[in-house]
Order: sequence, then structure tokens, then C-alpha cells
Amino acid sequence: MPKLKRKPYKNELEPLQLELVAMARWARHACKRIVVVMEGRDTAGKGGAIKAITEHLDTRQYRVAALPKPSEREQTQWYFQRYIEHLPAAGEITLFDRSWYNRAGVEKVMGFASPAQVKRFLQQAPVFEKMLTDDGILLFKYWLCCDQAQQEERFAERLNDPLKAWKLSPIDVEARKRYTDYTRAREAMLEATHTDHAPWTLVDFNDQKRGRLTLIRHLLDRLPDVHVPRSQPDFPSLPGRPKKERYGVLKPIPADAESVED
Repeated sequence: MPKLKRKPYKNELEPLQLELVAMARWARHACKRIVVVMEGRDTAGKGGAIKAITEHLDTRQYRVAALPKPSEREQTQWYFQRYIEHLPAAGEITLFDRSWYNRAGVEKVMGFASPAQVKRFLQQAPVFEKMLTDDGILLFKYWLCCDQAQQEERFAERLNDPLKAWKLSPIDVEARKRYTDYTRAREAMLEATHTDHAPWTLVDFNDQKRGRLTLIRHLLDRLPDVHVPRSQPDFPSLPGRPKKERYGVLKPIPADAESVED
């Protein structure tokens, strides 16, 4: 199947984004807390999917949590601790661009976590997520699937594009040699953490545009279709002619100018 072109993609995305805005209005009205976990291999398209979801949402209502590597202090904490502070309050949405599942993926494969730490994580993650959902959080977990040939193509694009070069890290380069190891780690993670209260959804992201549309439709289908009327303030006509504001480069204040005191 040929990759989806930009124009038909935009035509399909726009009505979905209108539904996302309506969904966010419902979440605020109903005081719901929504968490969306985005996981997948390097270059899978997590950032682009999050951008498509949040593009027209109120920036005060959602947050994107893309945490750096833990500090020395955070390394001594309970593993889930630093993620908890990013969970949403009533009426808010948090999207994790990678999440606590780092431990079952990159940390396991690259040797940043011991086998005992990984085993403990796989035991605790379902319990942690049960606590979240029991408390009323709406939790959605997505794995963005990307074949190795497609991943290589995207790595090459990052390498040759100065606007995307920052996305290519030494860890990414090393991960290229460990595609099979990541596959094994993913399968072990899915087996241990795919539960009734927090199931995984695997989405084909070899075509990122189709993948975004599929993911957004799935997310919307799993949330209540409740219409909350959009409130609009009174917007009377201006009492006079519209005013103009000056613009341009201001002249600097002379160094010997007297200061103005209160």
C-alpha cells in the first residue's frame, strides 16, 4: 500500500482533531484525568503522533512528559516516583513520550538496569497501573510498530537533515545493532503488562500518517462520545474605529538619561 499523501492526510486529520477538541472539553467538564502512553522504537513516530493529538488543544489543559535520564537522586528513588508528579489533575491530559516502560526497553537492552530491576519492574508495573485506573485515571497505552528497514530509512534521514540531526543520539546508533534484542524485550514486556485494566494497543507506524490517524481514531473510540456545548462569550461590536498600534525598532535609551524612580 502506498504511503498516504499529505493532502488526504490533512483532510482526514482535521475532523479527528475537531473531535479531540470536543473530547478535551468533555474531560474538563467531567473532571476526568487522561493518560496516554506512547512507546515504540527509535524513529517510530511518537513525537509526531503527540503533536497531531495536541495541535489544537488548550496548552493549559495538557502536558507532554518526555523525561531525560534520571538524576543521581532520582536513581535512588522508587522507580515510578519521578513519573507520578507528571500525572494529570482533574480535567487534564498527560501524554508520555516514552514512560516508565523505559525500564523494560532501552534500560534492559542497553544494560542500564540489572535483570533483577527489570524483573521487579515487570511485576510492579501492572500493580502500579491498577492503582491509577482504580483511582479513576483513564489510561491508554500505545506501542508504535516500525520495521527495521523503515527505521533505517528514518535514521538516514535524521543523519542527513541538520534540522533533525539532534534526534540521532549515540544510543540510537547502538540500538541499530540490537533490533532483535529490542523485539525480545518488547515481547516480554507485553506478556507481563498487557492487562484487562491497562491493555496495550499496537499500531502500524511504518506509514506514520496512517498510523497517526489509526491511533487517534482508536483513542476517540475508547472515550465517551459526550457532547458538551462550547461556551462563547458575548462579543459586541467595537464602540469606535479600530485603533492601530505602533511597531518598528525602538531607539535605545541614552546611557546618561535620568532614571525614573517610583
